[in-house]
Amino acid sequence: MARFYRYRLPPWARNCIFICEKATLPILIFQLIRTLFFPTTLDVLLLGIFVGLFIAFHLEWI
Repeated sequence: MARFYRYRLPPWARNCIFICEKATLPILIFQLIRTLFFPTTLDVLLLGIFVGLFIAFHLEWI
């Protein structure tokens, strides 16, 4: 099976990935602040998902 390369995608899909990559950090910070003030199960779950997404984008797994 071939490795996934984000730069071989069509331009519209690559642009969507770049936009999601840039928007992940502000959403992560907002969710962290929200979780610190109003810790619910859903907030902790969303924070874990956003942390995982941020790490995946940072290490270029996506």
